[in-house]
Amino acid sequence: MSDLLNVSSNPHIRSQATTEKIMGLVALALLPAAGFGVLHFGMNALLLIVISVGTCVLTEYVYERLMHRKITISDLSAVVTGLLLALNLPPSAPWWIPVVGGVFAILVVKQLFGGLGQNFMNPALGARCFLLISFTGRMTNFAYDGFTGATPLAAMKAGESVNLLDMFLGNTAGTIGETSVLAILVGAVILLLFGVIDLRIPGTYLGSFVIFLLLFGGHGFDGQYLLGQLCGGGLMLGAFFMATDYVTTPITKNGQLIYGCILGILTGLFRVFGSAAEGVSYAIIFGNLLVPLIEKLTPPTAFGKGGKKDA
Repeated sequence: MSDLLNVSSNPHIRSQATTEKIMGLVALALLPAAGFGVLHFGMNALLLIVISVGTCVLTEYVYERLMHRKITISDLSAVVTGLLLALNLPPSAPWWIPVVGGVFAILVVKQLFGGLGQNFMNPALGARCFLLISFTGRMTNFAYDGFTGATPLAAMKAGESVNLLDMFLGNTAGTIGETSVLAILVGAVILLLFGVIDLRIPGTYLGSFVIFLLLFGGHGFDGQYLLGQLCGGGLMLGAFFMATDYVTTPITKNGQLIYGCILGILTGLFRVFGSAAEGVSYAIIFGNLLVPLIEKLTPPTAFGKGGKKDA
């Protein structure tokens, strides 16, 4: 009988997915948005992407080397952080902006809290918020090679009309990776097809945001306004690529639904009632901080203890 038993410690079933594979797929899914950003804004956008990725990888390597820790740059998480940070930068940003942001993202937000899996907020968004606070003028200057007008969200905030087709295709001002909704959706489909993410968080995020706009946006069922808000700014990039970060999102299914609703409500609050037109970055950061509380309130039912008793 003992020959038929294999005694081992849990977990007994292991996923074939690795951090390297997941991060590689995320990087691949970000390439359409990154490629469009380079085509749209030119070589300075490419330079910012290269500097951002290089800074993040180098910072992680140097820190782990100095601290005599295992070198983890091969897991590609630093590459994804650098790529996401670059896609959230204006194309007119000077070269040192991604350097400062990359060091902050990896050193302060990630490594000083224990490395991958221990960071309490998304490193790329944490760095972007730090840059927005520290260098507001440079981080909100979207004028670049003929794209001198306000972003579509700023135009809508001022009561102006926007071109939805241009917003969907990406022929607008904005950060390097947020302008083309089409390119972002192509990447999102890649993540969904490979099972890296599901629609639970993005769906509840976008759905609750639309409901908030219907109730408090002041435009009722104005399709032009709703679609403009959905396509404008970093909403799509944030919903599919940053709100779904494994480390900074709840692991419970109910928690993920609550988390998505919180993000939608916060984004609506910032956009409708805030002085700035955008609000995705701050909404996700605040949502990250609430994740421990959300998981505490939504524990899964233990096996064998949640069934209903027959009368």
